[in-house]
Amino acid sequence: MELTGTEEEYSTYRPLLFSLAYRMLGSVVEAEDVVQEAFLYVNESKPDHILNPKAYLCKIVTHRCIDHLRSASKQREVYVGPWLPEPLVVNEAPRKGPDELYTHKESLSTAYLLLLQQLSWTERAVFLLREVLQYEYNEIADIVDKSSANCRQIFRRAKQALTRVPNPDTDPEQAASPITSVAEEPAASAVDQFVQALLTGDVNRLLNIIKTDAVLYSDGGGKVNAAVRPILGAERIAMFFSNLVAKTVEGFSYSVTTVNGDTGIVTYTNGQPLNVVTFQVQEGQISGIYLVVNPDKLKHIPALRLDT
Repeated sequence: MELTGTEEEYSTYRPLLFSLAYRMLGSVVEAEDVVQEAFLYVNESKPDHILNPKAYLCKIVTHRCIDHLRSASKQREVYVGPWLPEPLVVNEAPRKGPDELYTHKESLSTAYLLLLQQLSWTERAVFLLREVLQYEYNEIADIVDKSSANCRQIFRRAKQALTRVPNPDTDPEQAASPITSVAEEPAASAVDQFVQALLTGDVNRLLNIIKTDAVLYSDGGGKVNAAVRPILGAERIAMFFSNLVAKTVEGFSYSVTTVNGDTGIVTYTNGQPLNVVTFQVQEGQISGIYLVVNPDKLKHIPALRLDT
């Protein structure tokens, strides 16, 4: 079987490849670039005798992701404040299909993507291919150029690493690069209560929906004003958002939409994206809030259509 680079193949494999690249990189723009590069490479090289086109493309994307991560490692070391992934904003219902595993929202959450950052590049690839994309170990071995037995060990080690949950109060060095539980709860109800409490200025309601030991991470990347350390505790978080609301200017608007597989908030100024907020919910309360204000991480989000 050959890869012919047709539009049908692109349509078939792109969702799967993007889901892998985005989870590997935490960047919408870079993931899209990697997928495009993979198809361009196939079109130019015209490989023959490809028995499994999907696995072949996954291999190209995986190695290109690792190259991107390797080249960006120095930039990450000097990043100002907490690093958060680029928000994946979806304004329409995703299609259903066997290859469209990006609809597994649990593995798209901001908390989950941050958790993956704790793994080495190879561990991340093996973990995603096995846990999210459900590849067999012999398939993973071919993609990452390791033995099947080695891939089993890598996956086991990665899964064990992801179960460690540091407390930002007692382990402040980890607070700027948080690890959280993989388990996620639907955020819709909690986010709705959060928004209504902010809009009405109901601080007590806000404190009730935010867990006492909640943490807020704010990513400005040194480009705009943002907290360079996590904000700990419901009272401090409530005060932070209350101050933000008090500073809103004319032209401010917001949209509650699907962000990283669950309910999130995109705010705008005169129709241009200002920030994106995602949440982690535990036992019906908000335990983690992730605020992306770095303008470089919002460029891919379409402007809000304003009534003329």
